Amino acid sequence: MSATSNTLPPANGSQDKAPPRRLSMSMTTNLSLLAIFAMMVLVFSLATPNFLKWENVVNIASTIAIVGIAAIGQTLVLVAGGVDISVGATAALTGVVTSVLLLEGGVNNIWVCAIIGLISGGLIGALNGFLVTRVKINPLITTLGTYSIARGLAFVLSGGQTNLLNDPGFQFIGRGSIAGVPFSLILMLALYVIFFLVLNHTAFGRNLYAIGGSRDAARLSGIRVNRHILATFVICGVLAAVSGLINVSQLGSSAPRSAVGLEFTVIAAVVLGGTSLSGGKGTLVGTLIGVIIMRTLDNGLVLLKVSSFYQDVARGLVLLFAVGFDQVRQRFGQRK
Repeated sequence: MSATSNTLPPANGSQDKAPPRRLSMSMTTNLSLLAIFAMMVLVFSLATPNFLKWENVVNIASTIAIVGIAAIGQTLVLVAGGVDISVGATAALTGVVTSVLLLEGGVNNIWVCAIIGLISGGLIGALNGFLVTRVKINPLITTLGTYSIARGLAFVLSGGQTNLLNDPGFQFIGRGSIAGVPFSLILMLALYVIFFLVLNHTAFGRNLYAIGGSRDAARLSGIRVNRHILATFVICGVLAAVSGLINVSQLGSSAPRSAVGLEFTVIAAVVLGGTSLSGGKGTLVGTLIGVIIMRTLDNGLVLLKVSSFYQDVARGLVLLFAVGFDQVRQRFGQRK
């Protein structure tokens, strides 16, 4: 005699129905940001006829790389539970080191000078990582200190002066184009693809999310936490240096006062894009959308001839909005 089950199948064949799929938090954030971007484009296009002109679109595309490339490194640092507010000073120092070596240091090759400038950015990042992982200083305090160090060194090395760099080959980095597309934009998008793959398809990227979620749990699972955190700060320093070189290339000069406020724009873009200040969450897709929004906002305010003081007010409001939005996301995620 065969045994029979005491459990009846659900009515209407509901056992075959899959549970309803919900949009992930990152997807919801990205869609919200795209809606905000669409509204910004609509408002600025109605407010000024120059906003949608091809020349202005190219201008946005060519200058977006300065913030966009630095934002990649900041995303990695924040995902791992840190923060780096020295990126603007690092970018300025890179430009100064490059120009001083070329004009006063006896190095006649601009590309050798640029490579040494990139190394200087990596050294600032390595110092940040060492102080955070070995000396155990809070990342905010650490990078605030190195911000002052890097900015001060930029003034010392340059004597507070602006140095001209008119090398045509070097200027191609910031001003050149390939098939009508700005080279700086191509470089930025290539870096986003590379680090997207790193974050989502390598053990290093998965470990960063684990470290940002819980350092103790990550350490107990065998992840070398300090080594990963050090790597994120070095990468952030090098990418900030790349942004500094692009900035110098576009301006045709280096100045110790350049890239002031870059760190706050970068942090606002990254947090607005869904990366959590508490670590463990974030995507480069969201970061890229956040960068586009910030650059579009700056461009639109300039076209509307808004005072630079009010532009600073607008950036501050966006930063506060991004941090507040991050807190709302965290509470919503905890409830789920």
